[in-house]
Amino acid sequence: MGNVGGGRSARDVPYRRVRAASRMAIMVLALISGSQVCAGDDANGTAAPWSPNIYLDLRTNYSTLPANSFSIGLGSFSPFGTLSNLRTLLNAATLPVAPVLPTLPTLTSPASQNAWIDVPLTIDVSDRISLYGGFTASASNSGSGWSSLEVTSWNLGVQADIYQQNGGYFPTVTLQTTVTRSAPGSPLTVTSLNNIVEFGYALDEDETRGWLAGVQHTNVDVDSPLARINNNIVGWVGGYYQWPNNWKFTGRVGVQSFGGAQILRLVPFEPFTQPIVRLDLDRMDDDDNRLFGVTAQIAWVPKPSYTLTLRTPLYLMRN
Repeated sequence: MGNVGGGRSARDVPYRRVRAASRMAIMVLALISGSQVCAGDDANGTAAPWSPNIYLDLRTNYSTLPANSFSIGLGSFSPFGTLSNLRTLLNAATLPVAPVLPTLPTLTSPASQNAWIDVPLTIDVSDRISLYGGFTASASNSGSGWSSLEVTSWNLGVQADIYQQNGGYFPTVTLQTTVTRSAPGSPLTVTSLNNIVEFGYALDEDETRGWLAGVQHTNVDVDSPLARINNNIVGWVGGYYQWPNNWKFTGRVGVQSFGGAQILRLVPFEPFTQPIVRLDLDRMDDDDNRLFGVTAQIAWVPKPSYTLTLRTPLYLMRN
């Protein structure tokens, strides 16, 4: 691909997208922060005090990946899994011993297991805005034993309630943006941008039960002509229910549309549109802070791929 305008190469594209996402996030934070201050003022014009939450939102993940497939998934943790899956494919991919010409050789990969831990430092700067950033370490097993656990990527992100229902008729609108970049020294430099917009409609004043609907878009840029990963889009509907003892269950059912991937210019991983299911069980405190969580996900890619995630946040400061 030739240079684009002003001598910029195609490799500048991920950086422009990251900068654009950062500018958008800053604008959103400015607008929400302004409205938050106004909403927190009392009759004397004094802002209500706020003590931020600061914690390591540890997420320990395990997934299975069928042979000859590629998985992205649903949720803020999915881009981290993408890099782990890509690493597994590059390490384990094999070619037929004697491909028959003129048929193109087919890239094949064995079934694999992946394990990774996300360590994002998270700051809830208000009840509407959370900022996070950290690293991911991963290991994989494609049949010959587990690889060593290595830091494979870093990530930065923001989650913000653009609008809160607060007893009204219009649902809460939540935006989450995560930028993930492979760690220095990785076989391929990969940048992913994951955007999620979710609508939540509460059915009671305490918001202990309600409906959900959302969409996720994941863009993965590989800084090499050897690999290309097309966009992934997930749409879903679901609901949640929180019991008086502060256990909360959330279920989402949707459809994932993956544009396909091509590695080493061989026959690509074909595009697919398949179902996806995600179930969350969380233990909350009285202030709606997560104390523990477990997530189970089944994604057909097109064969079933299973992911289990344990969330064990370590609070440094809790509101």
